[in-house]
Amino acid sequence: MRRVIVLFLLMVLIIASGCGNPVKERRSPETGFIGINHPVQESWTVRLALTESGIKRGVIEAGHSAEYRSNAGSEHHLDHGIRLTLFDNNGHATTTIRSEKAVIHDNQDIEAEGNVIITSSGTTVIKTEYVKRTARDKMIRSERFVTITKPGETIRGVGFESDQALKKYRIFRGSGEAFIKQ
Repeated sequence: MRRVIVLFLLMVLIIASGCGNPVKERRSPETGFIGINHPVQESWTVRLALTESGIKRGVIEAGHSAEYRSNAGSEHHLDHGIRLTLFDNNGHATTTIRSEKAVIHDNQDIEAEGNVIITSSGTTVIKTEYVKRTARDKMIRSERFVTITKPGETIRGVGFESDQALKKYRIFRGSGEAFIKQ
């Protein structure tokens, strides 16, 4: 009987020592296991709004997003069917960028890579493997091989830059074909 009481008291002591006041013992989440090459957060079926002074300037959709943090800031790595829709000052969709992967930087610069297809108003189509859209000047640039197709003309080159509405663009080291109606 005495042995049972001692075991009972010992069990109570062990249980009581493991319990603490949850209000007094607030601990921060354990993140020591997150390495430099591991995401701090992941999401699936993502839809993000890009804003400027509270005004929606773009919407990006992806099947998967992973956020990585470093001393320089954070980056969102997107994959599985990227679609970026950019809007003009009146809120109308002007340009769509589709790709296999993308990275959104803290300053809202966006890099798209892998079968990049850019369309504007359904008439201009740009195909390349990589583009970067800078938020500061709202320009789209690439240093890779690019094909720009408009009704009646096809231009190819290595490197281009354009406003995000694809109204004014420059192609570097270009060649092309144009059909002139007579």
